[in-house]
Amino acid sequence: MFKNVAELINLAEVNEKKISEVMIEQEMEVTGRTREDITSQMEKNLHVMKAAVERGISEKVRSVSGLTGGDAVLLQDYINRGNYLSSETVLDAVSKAVATNEVNAAMGMICATPTAGSAGVVPGVLFGMTKRLKPTDEQMVRYLFVAGAFGFVVANNASISGAAGGCQAEVGSATGMAAAALVELAGGTPRQSAEAMAIALKNMLGLVCDPVAGLVEVPCVKRNAIGASIAVVAADMALAGITSRIPCDEVIDAMYKIGQTMPEALRETGQGGLAATKTGRELEAKIYGESQKRK
Repeated sequence: MFKNVAELINLAEVNEKKISEVMIEQEMEVTGRTREDITSQMEKNLHVMKAAVERGISEKVRSVSGLTGGDAVLLQDYINRGNYLSSETVLDAVSKAVATNEVNAAMGMICATPTAGSAGVVPGVLFGMTKRLKPTDEQMVRYLFVAGAFGFVVANNASISGAAGGCQAEVGSATGMAAAALVELAGGTPRQSAEAMAIALKNMLGLVCDPVAGLVEVPCVKRNAIGASIAVVAADMALAGITSRIPCDEVIDAMYKIGQTMPEALRETGQGGLAATKTGRELEAKIYGESQKRK
């Protein structure tokens, strides 16, 4: 059983197994469930993610508050026009991350990966890669197990809660998870997955959690979008042979310590950051009424 990334990579390398396989075997050992039962549950998660993505990119899903909705469709239309500046693959991943979060904001069904507020990055990157990598259903399920393995480490050694550690703990963790999982999906090594996680996460350190009106919409949806783009680039960097000078476990520990010193106003309270801007307060008052506006 692994407790940190170093142990996870060692298990994979010594036994010549993929990270996804190590994670499946750990789940079997810890829960006592069969491989078929565990993989079947992950297949169900995959279907939920796919449904959310498909709904979000085909409908202009809008939240009850009116703060978010329709951006995933706008991005898909922009891709189809062909005049984009980055790449179709990256923008497709970004649009599908946005789609997932827009469905979440509209009270639709999603998978928390690792949380609802950060649910767009992992599926966004996965489904954004289907045209490029053409993965099988099994490979897509294994991608989710890799993401789960790194999320397991973060949850047990740091935090995946915005209230505890800021948005770095939510979208930051999701970005690292997606980057690591994408490396295995693309044929990279377990060590390269760890490097991708480290590269992605260290570029999200210090990210605050400042939801406007206390809702998981602004700036959460667009942070998932940028997280998806960072995950793809981090995976590319790791696959190119680039390494993180700071080991993955130390990056995770740094994130935890940063979260511990982060002011309460920047940890999901809606009291600071973007939530405390003039426009942020106006939107809050519009949603809840002037009497509920924060002072």
